[in-house]
Amino acid sequence: MSYLIITISILLSAFFSAITIGFLGLKKTELQSKIKSGNKKAQKIYDVRKNGNLLLITLLLGNVLINSILSVFLNSMFSGVIAVAVSTALIVTFGEILPQAIFYRHAIKLGSGLVPLVRFFIFIFYPLAWPLSKILDIVLGEEEETIWSKREMKEMIKIHEDSEDSEIDRDEEKILLGALSFSDKRVKEIMTPKNVVFSLEESEKLNENILNEIKYSGFSRIPVYSEEKDNIVAVLNVKSLINLPQNKKVSDVHLEEKIFEIDEDTKLDILLNIFIQRKSHIAYVVDDYKTFLGVVTMEDLLEEILKMEIMDETDKHRDMRQYSRSLQSRRKKN
Repeated sequence: MSYLIITISILLSAFFSAITIGFLGLKKTELQSKIKSGNKKAQKIYDVRKNGNLLLITLLLGNVLINSILSVFLNSMFSGVIAVAVSTALIVTFGEILPQAIFYRHAIKLGSGLVPLVRFFIFIFYPLAWPLSKILDIVLGEEEETIWSKREMKEMIKIHEDSEDSEIDRDEEKILLGALSFSDKRVKEIMTPKNVVFSLEESEKLNENILNEIKYSGFSRIPVYSEEKDNIVAVLNVKSLINLPQNKKVSDVHLEEKIFEIDEDTKLDILLNIFIQRKSHIAYVVDDYKTFLGVVTMEDLLEEILKMEIMDETDKHRDMRQYSRSLQSRRKKN
């Protein structure tokens, strides 16, 4: 009979230790995430894990009680020193190390089947555990949700991508990291500076040379200014030039409405919302004194998120800013 009680005590000690490290080692936010992805085992565990202090005290009370019972029966079977040695060896090996090592790695997979037993012990110890858990709630506060900072999330994404078991590939990693960094950046960091913006004066004639420049530039939308380059008045959509006779003035072509201005210190997530609201693809960038600094496009925003150069159906050059710079230099020479 004593051996049976000792065996049951060791198994229960292992149970309490395993659940303590397994369930309490799971963050509630982690379980909620798995629940939303359809993990039914996570839902079972979350139902008992959500009240962390009550679960903790229940498991500790159970573990202390079982280890005390084990010590009493071992003392009745062996002399004092031997009983202590045997009790310590059994509890540490089979009641602590092995169950905790196993459950730490497979808490959800193995623990979901033990939830009914956990509920049973919560019910048994509830009269004592509930008041103690409320004292902990008052003294220490209720368990806080785990919130990761952007830096931590970025590191998690990198770790996942580097793992052989991860479902995140390199391209997805770039997009996720780009999206997390997106709102921290400002317009001036991604704009095309005015000294390299390819633009046209509204009275300029669209002769063969200009049309060729437009054709080979690869830009789908070109800012149009009046007299001074700082005075942007409209946008020329290159599709408007289809079947257009030569030597027409830029102003004779159907131009899109004047592009709106955006402050250089505007954050990119705000700019994206403005583009969406205005159904626009381009804006000109100004400083606090309304001085024209450059141009920013929806394409620039997407490139910042995707961390790669985007080429639409009209693009002929991978680095459009560099090509714009060379065009401006060529036009000055002519």
